[in-house]
Amino acid sequence: MGMYQLINQQDNNNIKKNTGMEGGDLMKTDSKNQKYVEMEEGLNTTDKELSVMSSSAPPIQTLKNTVINNNDNNSGGALKSRRLVSLDVFRGLTVALMVLVDDAGGIFPAINHSPWNGVTLADFVMPFFLFIVGVALGLTYKKVPCRVDATKKAILRALKLLIFGLVLQGGYLHGINNLTYGVDIQRIRWTGTLQRIAIAYLLTAVCEIWLKCDDVVKSERSLLKKYQFQWIFVLVLTVTYTALMHGLYVPDWEYQSPSENSSFSVKCGVRGDTGPACNVVGMIDRKLLGIQHLYKRPTYARTTECSINSPDYGPLPPNAPSWCQAPFDPEGILSSVMAIVTCMIGLHFGHIIVRFNDHKDRMMSWMVPAAGLVVVGFILDFCGMHVNKALYSLSYTCVTVGAAGILFVGIYVMVDVFGFRKPTLVFEWMGMHALMIYIFAACNVLPVLLQGFYWKKPENNILRLIGIGRS
Repeated sequence: MGMYQLINQQDNNNIKKNTGMEGGDLMKTDSKNQKYVEMEEGLNTTDKELSVMSSSAPPIQTLKNTVINNNDNNSGGALKSRRLVSLDVFRGLTVALMVLVDDAGGIFPAINHSPWNGVTLADFVMPFFLFIVGVALGLTYKKVPCRVDATKKAILRALKLLIFGLVLQGGYLHGINNLTYGVDIQRIRWTGTLQRIAIAYLLTAVCEIWLKCDDVVKSERSLLKKYQFQWIFVLVLTVTYTALMHGLYVPDWEYQSPSENSSFSVKCGVRGDTGPACNVVGMIDRKLLGIQHLYKRPTYARTTECSINSPDYGPLPPNAPSWCQAPFDPEGILSSVMAIVTCMIGLHFGHIIVRFNDHKDRMMSWMVPAAGLVVVGFILDFCGMHVNKALYSLSYTCVTVGAAGILFVGIYVMVDVFGFRKPTLVFEWMGMHALMIYIFAACNVLPVLLQGFYWKKPENNILRLIGIGRS
């Protein structure tokens, strides 16, 4: 028996269990008194859930092609809609992966972010979050009573995320080895993980609110037609990124090393270079944000050219290039363009959930493009457009969002189709509290709070007692 037959049999068993009827009998109810189980809004508007990183997965149709007879009060009551648990599990799994690579990446550099070209376990975290944001938005804005009000709410949520990102990643908190706090506005880091998610969330939400037609979806082709303007937006973003990345001229530039209090000159004078020193992503950030506002510990400092302990951080090797200590932001302006594309592709996966009821149709509509994107990504890498997280290259976008789609399908089948929830309860809980976990664990807020309680002198705190921080 094939997978699709098992899925259909599972659906019929669930229908019979909940209603006392076979799946086909449900379609015989009085059409005047039947209504479909609707998806509810997926993003909670309270301040406790600021983004789709937190508990935002909406309910889905409990059963394939399920309808409810309003007058049938003796058949066990109306079938209740339930959350899309697979999205919570996927979000929780991503949070667990993020904590793992943040804490163990220094011990096992192989799972840490790739120093430059290539992809590692840590490099999937950001695209997974962006993909989840897109899926949830597709469910959130299935129905928009007032576009203006929905847009205002989306802007407010994005602003909240931006503020959180500036406080948590802008340099305001000084880490577990320093009890002081505060940041010099002249050196604050403007970009970061939450800021990138906020921008992608806002633009994707605006597209979903305003850029869709009124066509009725009956097939995959009609689905593409309904959202054709969104796909045009994705195409414009991709072409713009590629044209700027390979067309802009990068001149020579200089920077000052705060550690050595000396200036370094970097020779470029090229177009289309995708190396650490002379790429367009870094040039745009230096021009628009200012080099003093960029991330001070770039991943390329772990390359063989810049570290004798590569792929880990380490002392500079002899004759190291002049750019090794230069700031570079992995969540920069141009690289965020392709991050928006990742979110938009996740939005398409959300559309499939909304517009197709059959599990088989959903899985086919997900797996074909997801697998195709992975193949295209590796082909681009083979042709010289390398997979690169720091640049958020087109090949990196394809590989990571395709992998996100494939993983999501696997979780969906296991959790929402066959109902195997017990093995994933921990991830489900983490997914429902993802923003809180991110703030307290990944941003070191909890260790900083614990470190504030000490005995007689700051060095005598619970973190030092368990071996965290300076000895």
